[in-house]
Amino acid sequence: MTKFEELDALSSRELHDRAVKRARRHLDVRFFWRLLEETPAADAATGDAVQAEEQTEHWSRQVMEQFDDDDARVEAQRPIYIDYLLQHNG
Repeated sequence: MTKFEELDALSSRELHDRAVKRARRHLDVRFFWRLLEETPAADAATGDAVQAEEQTEHWSRQVMEQFDDDDARVEAQRPIYIDYLLQHNG
């Protein structure tokens, strides 16, 4: 098991590379989603408010493209919609 102290001793680049490599290997979408959520705040924290806004717009467009009205995709994802609506009293 990796200890906090061992990880904390690594550079930020090393931590990034390790985390991304593991997330890719395990198809950890939640990790990548968290990075996407935090990217604008990270840009703003480094003083680049314009980049933060551009990142927000870029990723919003990327995500929304996945929810377009492509009929074949809509049909293939039908069970997901039913399950979601049943879980949330549709």
